[in-house]
Amino acid sequence: MSELDKHIEKLRAQIDDLRYRYHVLNDPQVTDAMYEGLMDELRKIEREHPELITKDSPTQRVAGAPLDKFEKIIHAVTQWSFDDAFSDEDMEDWQERNLKFLEKEIGKRPDDLDYVCELKIDGLHMVLTYENGELKTAATRGDGKVGENVTQNIRTIWSVPLKLKEKVNLVAEGEVWLDRKMLETINKQRAKDGELLFANPRNAAAGTIRQLDSSVVAARKLALTTYDISAGEAPDTQSGELLRLKELGFATDSHWKVCKNLSEIFEFHNDWQKKKNSQPFWIDGVVIKVNQKKYQTALGYTGKSPRWAIAYKFPAEQGTTKIKDIYVQVGRTGALTPVALMEPVNLAGSTVTHATLHNFDEIDRLGVKIGDTVVVEKAGDIIPKVVRVLEKMRTGDEKNVKRPTKCPVCGSEVGVQSISKLSKTVQGNSVALYCFNKNCYAKELENIIHFVSKKGFDIDHCGEKIVEQLVDEGLLKDAADLFTLTVGDLEPLERFAQKSAQNLVEAVGKAKHITLAKFINALGIMHVGEETADDLAQIFGTLEKLQAATIEDLLNMNGIGERTAQSIVEYFKNKKNREFVDKLLKNGVIIKPVEKKSGGKLKGSTFVLTGSLEAMSRDEAKQKIKDLGGEMSESVSKKTSYVVVGAEPGSKYDKAKKLGVKILDEKEFLDLIKM
Repeated sequence: MSELDKHIEKLRAQIDDLRYRYHVLNDPQVTDAMYEGLMDELRKIEREHPELITKDSPTQRVAGAPLDKFEKIIHAVTQWSFDDAFSDEDMEDWQERNLKFLEKEIGKRPDDLDYVCELKIDGLHMVLTYENGELKTAATRGDGKVGENVTQNIRTIWSVPLKLKEKVNLVAEGEVWLDRKMLETINKQRAKDGELLFANPRNAAAGTIRQLDSSVVAARKLALTTYDISAGEAPDTQSGELLRLKELGFATDSHWKVCKNLSEIFEFHNDWQKKKNSQPFWIDGVVIKVNQKKYQTALGYTGKSPRWAIAYKFPAEQGTTKIKDIYVQVGRTGALTPVALMEPVNLAGSTVTHATLHNFDEIDRLGVKIGDTVVVEKAGDIIPKVVRVLEKMRTGDEKNVKRPTKCPVCGSEVGVQSISKLSKTVQGNSVALYCFNKNCYAKELENIIHFVSKKGFDIDHCGEKIVEQLVDEGLLKDAADLFTLTVGDLEPLERFAQKSAQNLVEAVGKAKHITLAKFINALGIMHVGEETADDLAQIFGTLEKLQAATIEDLLNMNGIGERTAQSIVEYFKNKKNREFVDKLLKNGVIIKPVEKKSGGKLKGSTFVLTGSLEAMSRDEAKQKIKDLGGEMSESVSKKTSYVVVGAEPGSKYDKAKKLGVKILDEKEFLDLIKM
């Protein structure tokens, strides 16, 4: 080995030792200037001798080019999530279940069982795989079986060792987190740039790890605290495992404690509840694990979580807000659930605007009125709930909440569900009311699904399953409620995380600006499809003029028959429909000015398409006709200029022949639209 090889090896070892002391042991030995001096020397040598660069060199933590996307990675060990406890009673129940399970598995209740209590850092779960002591991959939890490969970003975190102190193979798990002060710095810059602020350090950490450019990640100075060896040789206790992780060079939290019984666990939990804000990371509870691995193995796992561990959350965070309205949501079972629409309130770092009231008995018990100032709490990852009314804050303008006698969606009778059948009485103090119309839920669901589809508001990240989930959770009474949703409303829901919640909120925000044609089509007026909606937009120009249109006005349009005209007029006369349209506009929907179509070679011609085309899709053909000044119709009449016939035409072809309307095959149509 040359003298230069020896020098660069010593230089890297010294830098890594200082990194370990500063970022892992929290014991800085030198000033930042001295540290940077050593790094500058290493960079200079590597520039002059690139053949000496190694992948574990401190200079290689930040990659050069940004990634195009994150690749999927299959976990070697299934990733589980912990069940939650919210009270001492929950913990007592958990312990009793485990003792019974162990008694069945090993023949007795163990007398040497103890526990390890660890602070539950509110960050992003990370899975680190090492081979021969070197970091191979870092991956997110994902769905527990498949995560995303974020190795390039994790390498930028200085508390993550690129090379362990021993050449071992293992999988370590930990939490990526962001310092509270760094969050303030990031949010100040995001505010200047007009970007959405991160609600809390956990969201910021998750958003940072999702960056494709590792230089952005490096600038935010994340940290990673490890707490588990899930594959590879490990000690036979959880406490030994934590010591082993530290021995290998990982950053671990030093505040863990071995507890012999529930009393000691409760003491630890209560103590940290009081000083949870004393750490640079957010803490939302305590994780309790059975210490002995032999008992962990015996206890095993349920379908989604380990029996031998549980997260004892700190008490729910509460806030006060005002109830703007209370509406009734109809779920798939027909149950009517009252939901409070509130002024925005920040709970556990998230802004929420909706809270469940469960049922009308709960409204009576709490004495809730519309306009009340109330206390709202968010216990764990669940929908916030109203827990108390602040009666002294009342002004006298509050309104009582009436139990419905008719379904707010379909107008059918509502009543109490008995064990054998639905009872059609609405008297008495029933816990739940139900709609008797089995098609009610499906009808409203389909309305919203149509509303968000590409033919309507075209809202990304809002497929059928998401719509169904939002309706079931009481967040959507109708499609207009989409425009009041916040990230905080969505985050507690299953299948949602901070990123997916933010994606949907941003997609809804973008969809607020819409053409009049798409707005009309999204309303789902009977007998009004895309072409008719486009014609209505062109003829009337504004929503106000369309709302005021008479049947006579509509019948003067080409392609509008009496049935369609009647349907349009009746839609806008309906009070509920008018309120829905007003609600859309009130919630921020903006209808773009109509661009009048200029003349073209097909101006004055009306087309009907039937069958499938080979050269282009039907949507492309329709757009081409419109671009050339032509009009589309959904039905064939004597006023139709051309019926374009593709493969396997329908009844429109037969009707065109019967009425003597000119029929074009695909070749003739393509010749006609040639520029």
